[in-house]
Amino acid sequence: MPEGPAWSLEPKWDGWRCLVHTSTRRVWSRHGTDLSRAFSDIGTAAAVLPDAVLDGELVAVLADGSGVAFDRLQSRAGSRGPRRGADFTVQVAVFDVLAVGDVDWRPRPYDERRAELLRILDGGPASLRPVPATNSVEEALAWVGALSGVEGLVGKPIRSRYVDGLRSGWVKWRQRHTTEAVVIGVTGTTPAAQALVLGRPYGGRMRAVGVSLPVGEHLRRALAPLLRTAGDWRELPGTVGGLPGADPVRYLPVEPVVVVEIEVDQERLEFGRYRHRPRVRRLRGDLSPDLLDEES
Repeated sequence: MPEGPAWSLEPKWDGWRCLVHTSTRRVWSRHGTDLSRAFSDIGTAAAVLPDAVLDGELVAVLADGSGVAFDRLQSRAGSRGPRRGADFTVQVAVFDVLAVGDVDWRPRPYDERRAELLRILDGGPASLRPVPATNSVEEALAWVGALSGVEGLVGKPIRSRYVDGLRSGWVKWRQRHTTEAVVIGVTGTTPAAQALVLGRPYGGRMRAVGVSLPVGEHLRRALAPLLRTAGDWRELPGTVGGLPGADPVRYLPVEPVVVVEIEVDQERLEFGRYRHRPRVRRLRGDLSPDLLDEES
């Protein structure tokens, strides 16, 4: 991560990116989906703020104080707002302002937008709060794990304007965890695109939990003599590959006997799979599938 007075370091929250227009109570996803009905409580809370368009992250905070649960946000999809008896509330970790009234703030440098954001949110509702910021890597890293729901950090040049996509100049760092999985299949039409279908034991059987990132040549060569095909080509839902709404994943099944160490960005499975594609780090010849704990 970059460090120094030219950068702002902020926590990366485990939630849904969103835009909030305070005066119209409208909420959109990063892809332009209208979430206003599903998160009507956020729109109502935002209405007390000055007229502005805010950029942030929708976060589901568990009522028992145990932390943040990404999967709870999905329970709002297609609904008309919060449900009675729900075990969580939704908040927005706000980190930017795109417009104030009729004025477009995107061309202004980030440090000016940050100051305006703090002004807008000062004394506002508890469900829309600014993210903390620092230029110290040591202080920022202390947030990861200490603040519930923080999965990494984002570094932003303080003199940069607001632009979309990769042109933003933002630098992201995500905390990683290592665990083990069983190779249950191979997918990909070319060597450079070949990836592994990964499984974990569940209920006495092997369940597919994800599709890895493409495997490097050195690891492919090590795996090749160990894998034995176990039938004809099959398909997995796109969601198993961490790609909601994606086409099915076509793969060649192999005998589930090889264990690999993988790098993931979440300690536990979500809806029975890893949300993002794991990276395979190495073979674990010292482990057999029966030594892996069952996933819940």
